[in-house]
Amino acid sequence: MAIFKGAGVAIVTPFKENGEIDFAKLNEVIDFQIDNGTDAIIICGTTGESATMTHEEHLDTIKACVEHVNKRVPVVAGTGSNDTSTAIYLSQEAEKLGADGLLIVTPYYNKATQKGLIEHYTMIAESVNLPIIMYNVPSRTGTNIAPETAVTLAKNVKNIVGIKEASGNIGQVVKLAALANGCIDIYSGNDDQVIPLLSLGGVGVISVLSNVAPRQTHDMVMKYLEGDKEGALKIQLESIDLINALFSEVNPIPVKKAVELMGLCGGTLRRPLTEIEPANLEKLKAAMTEYGILN
Repeated sequence: MAIFKGAGVAIVTPFKENGEIDFAKLNEVIDFQIDNGTDAIIICGTTGESATMTHEEHLDTIKACVEHVNKRVPVVAGTGSNDTSTAIYLSQEAEKLGADGLLIVTPYYNKATQKGLIEHYTMIAESVNLPIIMYNVPSRTGTNIAPETAVTLAKNVKNIVGIKEASGNIGQVVKLAALANGCIDIYSGNDDQVIPLLSLGGVGVISVLSNVAPRQTHDMVMKYLEGDKEGALKIQLESIDLINALFSEVNPIPVKKAVELMGLCGGTLRRPLTEIEPANLEKLKAAMTEYGILN
């Protein structure tokens, strides 16, 4: 059974102006998401700037999220690392803190062979009892989970149950879906490819767009899964300009500004991320206005 079906938000982490995590604002952002139909909270992922967090901050953020969500929706904690032992440590701690599932990114920088990926994910999975979603994002990590590797893991490791596919390679996802034959839950990792992945048997999206349009993103997925493919496609196409604006610079620079413009939380980023360029800011404001998020 899937950890969740529908739209999971790759949620931002609010920071105070001094760079500290703003837990009060995080609670407000979580409530905004749940009140508007989000099906799962993905905490401490790429969008949450987990790469700039200390281990203590990382685990404190997971703890705060789990406690505030209080089982209203599943909480999936990002606990990946390029070091297998570190990923095991973070995963075990997240399990102790009450997370419902884990999102594990492929090893970055030192990378891995396909054999290395199988060993990496197997060792992490065997160290915990939580269900695991693998995160395939080669544009960031330099490592691609081949379809054969994903299926091998899903068939041989009982708690590897899903994959967030953000390769952007639809042909690869077609091959994955064909080989898997339903043995792994496929989530879109790209907001502009939600409908294509659902058409291949996907069960949802782990979404940046959901930070600013949770209801629409939820509806897009659920309409499709419930048979209203025309309605789902309409939302996907109507959202494209906003999605493009949210990725006009490296994520999460634009979305952090977008949630600030909406008054949800401050837009403070941790270095090396910097303030959005003026031209891209104007594009973002225009897209948000056209979408009805800003007046």
